[in-house]
Amino acid sequence: MGTVAPGGPDGPDVSLGRQLAAGAAPDTRASAWTWLLFAALGFLGGQVLAGIFAVVAAALSGDSTSLTAIAKLSEPPTWYIVSTLLGLWGGFFGSAWLATGVRGTKSFRRDLGLRFRWIDLIGIPIGIGGQFLVALMYIPISHHVHDFNQRFDAPSQKLTGGSHGASFIVIAVFTVVGAPFFEELFFRGVLLRSLARLFGTFGRWVGPTLAVLVTGLLFGLAHAESLQLLGLATFGVILSLVSYRTGRLGMDMVAHASFNLVAVIASAVVLPLSTAHGTWF
Repeated sequence: MGTVAPGGPDGPDVSLGRQLAAGAAPDTRASAWTWLLFAALGFLGGQVLAGIFAVVAAALSGDSTSLTAIAKLSEPPTWYIVSTLLGLWGGFFGSAWLATGVRGTKSFRRDLGLRFRWIDLIGIPIGIGGQFLVALMYIPISHHVHDFNQRFDAPSQKLTGGSHGASFIVIAVFTVVGAPFFEELFFRGVLLRSLARLFGTFGRWVGPTLAVLVTGLLFGLAHAESLQLLGLATFGVILSLVSYRTGRLGMDMVAHASFNLVAVIASAVVLPLSTAHGTWF
């Protein structure tokens, strides 16, 4: 089983590469493959749970007969968004729980790096800067895509557009607090660590680079948004690099939360104003 890496869970930051070299979980390539299996099961299980939770929520709200139509709405009701997110996150958390419980030390702090420090506040400018970087990346693309603004902002509108008042606050909390926690636990906790073990230190930097790039790409693909894929994958790579260098999840969770907070503010304030006056970029 995995051991505590140099510095211990409460010691100074140690890169993920050094932790794995010292025997941190997943401690073998076989364990890493098992972690990936749990990640796949967790992702698929999350999809199933999301569907089940949505059906239950629809029944409680009296909308069972129109659930299919609701799922296709550009701005679905809050109960639908909350129920599906809880299902997805249940799968993410389940994969992390299985990984550390079956092939780890049964400690999220040791095995997944679930620790926070004051220095993690550096994640705030990283997250905000990530949003501006994505915006800059799409400037040359926006002029060649029909209805770019509408299509690019559609995911944010689907998440927050149908919520107001208390419902909007609930969605904002889910987006800024819930999503960074569960997604980072899954992508940078389970996936990055298992891929880093599998790719090892091949070519000294080639293996770690592949682990960071693949994790970032999977993060982008998991959102199932073709137009947003480039931006999400790019930010996913940034988060993976931060997690690899710190050996923890704290700073990238803060960065992820800041990134999402900017999106929530934009969808609530900036986007309506920009739509009223013409353009976003």
